[in-house]
Amino acid sequence: MFDAASLSKPIFAQVVLQLVDQGQLTLDTLLVDQLAGYIANDPRASSISVAHALSHSSGLPNWRSLEHPLRTYFSPGERFSYSGEGFLYLQRVVEAVTGEPLEGLAQKLVFEPLGMTRSSFVWERRFEANRAYGHDVFGTPALGNKPGEANAAWSLQTCAVDYARFLIGALEGTRLRPATTQLALAPRIQVKHRGIESLGLSPEVATTGVAWGLGWGLEPGAGTFFHWGANGPFTAFTIGSLQDRSAFVIFTNGASGLSIMPEIVAHFSSGERPSLVWLDFIPHEAPARRLFRAALARGAEAAWPEIESAALQRDELIWIARGLNARGRERESLWLRERAGTK
Repeated sequence: MFDAASLSKPIFAQVVLQLVDQGQLTLDTLLVDQLAGYIANDPRASSISVAHALSHSSGLPNWRSLEHPLRTYFSPGERFSYSGEGFLYLQRVVEAVTGEPLEGLAQKLVFEPLGMTRSSFVWERRFEANRAYGHDVFGTPALGNKPGEANAAWSLQTCAVDYARFLIGALEGTRLRPATTQLALAPRIQVKHRGIESLGLSPEVATTGVAWGLGWGLEPGAGTFFHWGANGPFTAFTIGSLQDRSAFVIFTNGASGLSIMPEIVAHFSSGERPSLVWLDFIPHEAPARRLFRAALARGAEAAWPEIESAALQRDELIWIARGLNARGRERESLWLRERAGTK
């Protein structure tokens, strides 16, 4: 069992699109009309629709914080900016409209029909028997999540076999009208900036080759859909092609798992991958990662000439020192911090 992180979002989108097909919602339904007062004192928030939330164009931050309180940072529909908050808002609307919690809806509309017998938006005790245990960025054991409350943006607990069943359903348009499947995988908004968030007043424009549909990231030039997940010590990536009738998903139980994703994906999917270029994962062979492994293998002092010649930034040296400390190599960590000019 894996903490599937943001791979939760396409499954929640499937729930929402089925409700659209059933006539309980429309893509143009305004969230404020179904759940008033969720975002206070923000006139722009009144124009957030179901489609805005699913396509990450709601104007909300990824997650609220002191730096970014819960409000809109641009007019909904103006541009893409990845937002877990938008999905959570839509979840609350869906629960209000149906009178059912997300977990029950997901079981009824997605998990049970697709035979996903080991999937849930909340932790279940039965998952313990084959639970994957996470590891942090330095490869040391890390705590995973056991969510007690469903969150459409991140709390999915699943396994590779179950998610593969979901991908087969996505390729076949299972339980959706053909027109709805086409809408879900059609570009709704272009991603015109680097990085997943764009909340500033004047974002730098970039050509990414990436767009967003309804719950899925898209590579329009290749005709593929994708998503990634990163939840602390668990990471994942999935990509599929309607034209080729193929898809695959990769789960890892390591916070550094995404660093090897371009190489793994290249084995299964040829050609350029705009999604991976845009996401810009720090590669496994990045100097700091490579030299951290060298320090572990040979010792910090023995690896120092190679580290010094690499002209790493101070924060990269400190990162290696943190890793050594995490592996119980306190003396070497202190020695390297001294080289970096800090204790």
